[in-house]
Amino acid sequence: MTPYKNLSTDSGVTAYEIKVDSIVVEFKSGDKYLYSYDTPGKDAVEAIKILATKGVGLSTYISKDIKGRYAAKL
Repeated sequence: MTPYKNLSTDSGVTAYEIKVDSIVVEFKSGDKYLYSYDTPGKDAVEAIKILATKGVGLSTYISKDIKGRYAAKL
C-alpha cells in the first residue's frame, strides 16, 4: 500500500492501493475498504484515485459523497 500524503494533516486515511478498476483505502482505524467500478461506480473511483494521489481531500470526499457505498470491507 502507498502511504497517504495527508497534506491537510488531519485525514482519516493512512494508505491506498490503486488498481485498474478499483482502489483499496485504509483508514486510521486499520479498516480497509475496496471501492470498485461496480460500487460506487467508475466516476467515483476515478475521483478517489485522483484525491489519493494528490494527498488531500480523500477522507472528506469518502465521508460526504461516497458514504457507505463500497464494494467490500477487507
